[in-house]
Amino acid sequence: MGYLALLRAPHVTRLLLGTLLGRLPAGMTALVIALALRNAGAPYGRIGLATAAYAIAAAVGGPVLGRIVDRTGQPRVLLSAAVVAGLGYALLALAPGSPVAATVGAAVAGLAMPPLEPCLRALWPAVVEEEQLDTAYAFDSAAQQILYVAGPLAVAGIAAAFSPVTALWTAAGLGLAGALVVATAAPARAWQAPPRAQSAGLLGPLRSPGLVLLLIGLAGAGWTVGSQNVLFIAYAEQHRGVPGGAGTLLALAAVGGLAGALVYGAVKWHSGTATRTWVMALGMAAAYLPLLLLPGPAAFCALALLSGIGLAPLLAAAFVLIAELAPAGTVTEAFAWLITLFATGNALGYAVSGALVDTSLRAVALCAVGGIGLGGLLLFGARGWFRPAPAPVLARPLPVG
Repeated sequence: MGYLALLRAPHVTRLLLGTLLGRLPAGMTALVIALALRNAGAPYGRIGLATAAYAIAAAVGGPVLGRIVDRTGQPRVLLSAAVVAGLGYALLALAPGSPVAATVGAAVAGLAMPPLEPCLRALWPAVVEEEQLDTAYAFDSAAQQILYVAGPLAVAGIAAAFSPVTALWTAAGLGLAGALVVATAAPARAWQAPPRAQSAGLLGPLRSPGLVLLLIGLAGAGWTVGSQNVLFIAYAEQHRGVPGGAGTLLALAAVGGLAGALVYGAVKWHSGTATRTWVMALGMAAAYLPLLLLPGPAAFCALALLSGIGLAPLLAAAFVLIAELAPAGTVTEAFAWLITLFATGNALGYAVSGALVDTSLRAVALCAVGGIGLGGLLLFGARGWFRPAPAPVLARPLPVG
């Protein structure tokens, strides 16, 4: 019932669909860069360089664009970024065989990736009633699980039916279309960040010790997801009984995340946001622990589904806590820092697990469990730091119509 009421609220469906559309390229890009460059005869070293350029540029560009949004509003930044990112994709599509053009195009596409995720999360308090916020953030988190599956599938389908270059043009078009849908919506046009707190200074939201500790803990969740990818790939190679291989295992984890988010959003919580966050983090660690058993393919598929259940509820709780901890006038940038820290943890987990995979699968599984285990313990230990920032006058939900 909570989700039906949420979707009936003015502007919600448009914002969700527009954001999903515009965020789809983020789930497509790493794979489509690899396919397009490989199809043009590029060596794997150059593919790795272009993919890394995209990831690093996105990690840097997100917080910068988030700060600009907090200062100037959403529409101008979203549309400008989508156009510039589209130019990066166009450069990749027109010259995938060029070492310079491919790397520069990937970097531009990452640097200017429209900040649709942080913008939507900054909008929720102005779009829905306060009692619907948990449901809205949970639905947002559930949608993210869909992207993990839909992005690679879209690339595979477009590349098979047409070409990898066509998938690049599609990514550019989707990013621009999604940004246009969101930027022209009434909530995005009306939204303004409250006056920036003087205490924010140059560091902005990172001046909040509680927020920094929260982001580091969530980077542990990113580490776990990166390690999980390596674990699933290596397990599928060693156990041919998994139908569909690693793709099936990753899809099962995403389905588990979707189910976890939907259940989380349907529950009326009475505990505080900070408590829910560290409880969900430790719950996610508990859901990963059985992976250490490394059972046969059928049981491992069930454990893959179980492992995904905790991530989306953790993020849903963390979204609310980030909004509470961020100094006034820095909330969009704070959400952008979450994306950056999560992606950094993901990359580090992937790299360390990749180095361990020749040692043993259990070492990789332990690496996966360790990321969220340590992150959850950090969040539990830091719970006293999770004090809400002094609140400005809160944005009121927009009137119906």
